[in-house]
Amino acid sequence: MKGDRVEVVIDAGGTTRTYEVVATRAGRRVEVVTRRGVVEVVEVTRTGTPVRTARFMASRILALVEHPVNARGPRAGEIDEADEE
Repeated sequence: MKGDRVEVVIDAGGTTRTYEVVATRAGRRVEVVTRRGVVEVVEVTRTGTPVRTARFMASRILALVEHPVNARGPRAGEIDEADEE
């Protein structure tokens, strides 16, 4: 969904670098796949066609954080008026 994003922090030889892959349009989502020591972060369309791909060596990744968009109900910290009754 639009707004899905994944942050990847990697070790770049003494420093760290942060990369972010974001679902830029409605109907797109971000998927994370790990195979053979490589982590692949892909922005895909509704039909599964890849739009953008980022690949990282798993041994270099310090942190991988997924920030999904909550499509159902209020976000954390928000109050739903139906729950108050």
